[in-house]
Amino acid sequence: MELHQLEYFVAVVEEAGFTRAAARLRVAQPGVSAQVRKLERELGLALLDRTTRSVRLTAAGEAVLPFARAALAAVDGARQAVDELAGLQRGRVAIGTVNSHTVDLATILADFHARWPGVEITLVEDVSERLTDAVREGRLDAAIVAYARAPEDLDVHVVTDEALDAVVWDGHELAGRETIPLAELRDRALVCLPRGGGIRAILDAACAEEGFAPRVAFEAGSPAVIEQLAARHLGIAILPESIARHREYLHPIRITDPELRGRLGLAWRRDEPTSPAAAAWLSHARSYL
Repeated sequence: MELHQLEYFVAVVEEAGFTRAAARLRVAQPGVSAQVRKLERELGLALLDRTTRSVRLTAAGEAVLPFARAALAAVDGARQAVDELAGLQRGRVAIGTVNSHTVDLATILADFHARWPGVEITLVEDVSERLTDAVREGRLDAAIVAYARAPEDLDVHVVTDEALDAVVWDGHELAGRETIPLAELRDRALVCLPRGGGIRAILDAACAEEGFAPRVAFEAGSPAVIEQLAARHLGIAILPESIARHREYLHPIRITDPELRGRLGLAWRRDEPTSPAAAAWLSHARSYL
């Protein structure tokens, strides 16, 4: 008994005929008939009733059919397992990240590499907007992004959810304040991340709802640089509280009316990664996060 004989037999049953089965299998119809007859001779009983216009199962055929399907399913499972193992031995994963966050991405990547050393990992840094587009288009398998609202077409594992602060230097006229309404920042020079970043998008959207555009005097891609610019009296920095509230020379003020909140999350396509390596990396990263 050979595997392709079982495959031909199941195809004939499911297609209710030899001609349609041959078309599905992309082989000649006489070949399908010959292999099914060979299977019947090996089993010693007819599996199909060929006396009617349509092919029907005999009692023996009904008994054999579930075992034939199970055998084919087992072979498919074995092939899939081998493919997945091969993918984890020589696969590729493309990961994106914003350039500042509290995630220990280096440890996540190092531990994954130690477990699957054959998987090639690519890491790129960019702003959240371009990273989410790359995930949608399949150029990245997953990305750590900042956002105000989770992209509706992606799945996101939330990593952090925190308020944004307006940060001033010691001696600034606002340094004694604990809170400040967003509207009070209307005409003040701000230091912020560039357009396309999650925090900047949150700020721009909130200001637009209040009827004004933020006056961004300086843009910088790194919170550390933003802090330095604020410390040099070049503008009020807009930073997440986890960064803003740990600098002795700066004074954080909670933005209110409305409160601005920034979220950091791991985003991936809703249909799950298509490669075994990408699926393994996503499971690994989510277990850390």
